Amino acid sequence: GIEGVLEAYHRSLRSVQLYGPTNFAPVVNHVARSAAAVLDGSQYFVLLIITDGVISDMAQTKEAIVN
Repeated sequence: GIEGVLEAYHRSLRSVQLYGPTNFAPVVNHVARSAAAVLDGSQYFVLLIITDGVISDMAQTKEAIVN
């Protein structure tokens, strides 16, 4: 569940150093292409974005999410 995802995120913060730039638009677009390839509706995709709050390509990320 989401609690496990957040716990794993908090645990990983102790062993990694966050740095930028943080570009989410390419990831959103990649997942959207994968989802669009499933034409029969037999699958669904959930993209969970957890960030430290600094997104370098905010305009492009918003556009990718809307698309």
